Amino acid sequence: MKTDSESTKLDRTNWPIAAAMIQYPNVLADGRSVQEQSDLEWHATLSDVSDAGFTELDPTDSWLRIADLSPDRLRGFLDVARSLNLSIPAISTARRSVIDPERGDEFLKYSHKVIDTACEVGAKAVSFGFFGPLTEKQKAALWFWTVDGHRNPDDPAVWAKAVKRIRELSIHASEVGIELSLEMYEDTYLGSADSAVRFVTDVDRPNVGLNPDLGNLVRLHRPMEHWLSMIEKTAPFAKYWHVKNYFRSEDSATGFVATSPAPLELGVINYRLAIRTALAHGFNSAFLVEHYGGDGLSVSATNREYLRRILPLKPH
Repeated sequence: MKTDSESTKLDRTNWPIAAAMIQYPNVLADGRSVQEQSDLEWHATLSDVSDAGFTELDPTDSWLRIADLSPDRLRGFLDVARSLNLSIPAISTARRSVIDPERGDEFLKYSHKVIDTACEVGAKAVSFGFFGPLTEKQKAALWFWTVDGHRNPDDPAVWAKAVKRIRELSIHASEVGIELSLEMYEDTYLGSADSAVRFVTDVDRPNVGLNPDLGNLVRLHRPMEHWLSMIEKTAPFAKYWHVKNYFRSEDSATGFVATSPAPLELGVINYRLAIRTALAHGFNSAFLVEHYGGDGLSVSATNREYLRRILPLKPH
């Protein structure tokens, strides 16, 4: 079954570019969960997204787990989104790894629910990853990525389990016309270009590709493969793509590295070249614009407009 992203001719005017919801907390000041908010409260939050000029959003389950909403509540959420002319091209999951040593089975069941929910809301892609919950030290840091977090084990049996479970999800997804995009993230089986390509090749399913979120890697305060080398390796497998950028400074004499979030067009990754490389390999999926720090939504809106300028003028 072809997805809309495969059948629709896209150019800079209609390419789906979704707002991330990472700047919004999932627990409110009064202690309630966002899951418990009223439609009116959801409307207030999504009005920010609409006012920033977005016509698409990714609910991003670090903010709201729409797959865990009751049918009535999900309809209410969709009514709110539609009233603001917001569609959902994709759903991203975060820190719900299907190989989590304690909750992997639970997260596998949840991931199947996300696929069904994506189909129900009109999304065409789901992003999954193998990164774990933030540690207490990461939560206490100004930038969580400056502190080492959980690592996927160097264990062939766990790798094989991850492949098997993603393949299981991909079969389900193919039945409902959904593509799966696996998010690159440090210290996971998708933590380098070479490992990510090896993993997606092992899964070997046509509706499974990579979310080449190189921002997750170039922000690390450690030696890192050059972004251009990574994009050249991963571009042939790119699907739903989280894009963000960072300033990065390196001192080769001392090994000192410092990074901080940057607007998409200003950081170390040249997205004009990165996207052209992906387009040359047939990339035809949605984008998600992200930014940490400050007014992340407004910077994401700036990032959206930058993408509009550099995407193809004519249908791709």
